[in-house]
Amino acid sequence: MIYKRSSALFAEAQKVIPGGVNSPVRAFKAVGGDPIFVKEAKGAYLYDEDGNRLIDYINSWGPMILGHAHPPVVNAVIEKARKGTSFGMPTEIETKIAELAVSMVPNIDKIRFVNSGTEACMSAVRLARGFTKKDKIIKFAGCYHGHSDSFLIQAGSGAVTFGSPNSPGVTEGTAKDTLLARYNDLENVESIIKSNKGEIACIIIEPVAGNMGCIPPVKGFLEGLRSLCDAHNILLIFDEVMTGFRLAKGGVQELLGVDADIVTFGKVIGGGLPVGAFAAREEIMNHLAPLGPVYQAGTLSGNPLAMAAGLAMLTELNDNAEIFNSIDKKTEYLHKGIQKVLEDKNIIHTINRIGSMISVHFSENPVVDFESAAEGNNEIFKKFFHGMLDQGVYIAPSAFETWFITEALTYEDLDETIKAVSITAKNL
Repeated sequence: MIYKRSSALFAEAQKVIPGGVNSPVRAFKAVGGDPIFVKEAKGAYLYDEDGNRLIDYINSWGPMILGHAHPPVVNAVIEKARKGTSFGMPTEIETKIAELAVSMVPNIDKIRFVNSGTEACMSAVRLARGFTKKDKIIKFAGCYHGHSDSFLIQAGSGAVTFGSPNSPGVTEGTAKDTLLARYNDLENVESIIKSNKGEIACIIIEPVAGNMGCIPPVKGFLEGLRSLCDAHNILLIFDEVMTGFRLAKGGVQELLGVDADIVTFGKVIGGGLPVGAFAAREEIMNHLAPLGPVYQAGTLSGNPLAMAAGLAMLTELNDNAEIFNSIDKKTEYLHKGIQKVLEDKNIIHTINRIGSMISVHFSENPVVDFESAAEGNNEIFKKFFHGMLDQGVYIAPSAFETWFITEALTYEDLDETIKAVSITAKNL
C-alpha cells in the first residue's frame, strides 16, 4: 500500500506537535516507519488519507465495541450538539447515564464522570487515600493507569520494593509512595504489604491487563488480592478503563465474580468521546466534595456530547446482552485461525485472549506478567505489524498493546485477517 499523503502529513505535524502526535504510541516508534493518518472510519474499517481501507483492530483503543460511526451514537451526539456543547452546569442526561451505569455494574452505588481514564484513576487513588488516611499505593509492573505522576513508575530487578521514576518530571517523593508488584504474583504482593504494614491505602490493577498485551489474571489472583485487602484495610481499585462494559455488561467484576472497592471507567462508557468515570459504594463516594473533604473537579466533566454518546452506547449494550456472546465468539474464531496459521508455519508464539481482547506474543513461554511479555521477539513483531499493514489490516503498533475486537467485524473480515496472517507469516 502507498502512504505518501500520510507521510507528508506526518512531516507537517512534527513542525507544530511534539513528535508529530498527541499520544506517543501513535508515532510508530516501536515498529518503525511513519504513522497512518486517518480520514474517516465506518463500522470495522478505517479509511486513510491515501484512500486505503484497513480492517481495524485497535478501534480507538477499545471504545468502538459496536464499530466506528455507529448510527445511534452519532445521532445522539448530533441531536445534543444542536442544543449546545457545554454549559458548566448540571444536566439531566448526566443523571440518566449515571443511573444506567450503576444498574449495569455490580457493587457500585454512585459514579462521578471526568474527562479521561487518567483523570479517573488519579481521582480514584486520591479518594482511596482520603478515605483510608494512608499514603502508599501498590501498582503492578506493566499496568498502565494513565500518565499521572503516581503511575509512571517502573519495576526494578529482583525483589521489587520502592519504585523509581521512569519519566522525567516525576519526583522521588512520589515514587516512594508507589510500590511495585508483579502481576499474577500473589506472594509478591503479600510480602510488600507486610513490609509496609498499615501504610497502604489501595491496590490499583487492571483486572485484565491490556498494556503489556492482553494478560488475564491467573486463577485465584484477583480473589487473593480481595482477601489481602480485606485483611489489611486496603481498598482494591479495578482499572476497568479498557474492560468496563466490554468484557461483560458489568465488566470484570461481573465476568470473574470479584468485587472491587472502587472501579474506574473510560473508553466504552463515552462511546468514543473523551470520558472517564470512577465509582464505588456510597460510603466511599460520599467522601468526595461537595459532600466530603476529598476535592475533585472538572470544568468539562459530564459534557453533554460525551454523556449523549455514552448513554446511547450503554443503552444498546444493556438492551442486547447477546452482543457480548457474539463478539466473544468472533474473537475465539480469530484466535483459532491465527493460531493454526502460525503453528503450520512453525512460528513460535503465544496467544492470550479473554472475551473480545486478544494479543499475539512472539514468545515460546506463557505470558503472564510484564517480564514474560518483554521476552517476546520484537523484531518479529515489527515484521508482523508491517506485513499485516501491507495486507490492509491495522493492529496496534506495539507488541505491548492488546487488540480490541468490534461487533462490526464480519466473519468475512476475520477470514481476510487470517489470510493476511498467512501471507505475512511467509516472511517472518
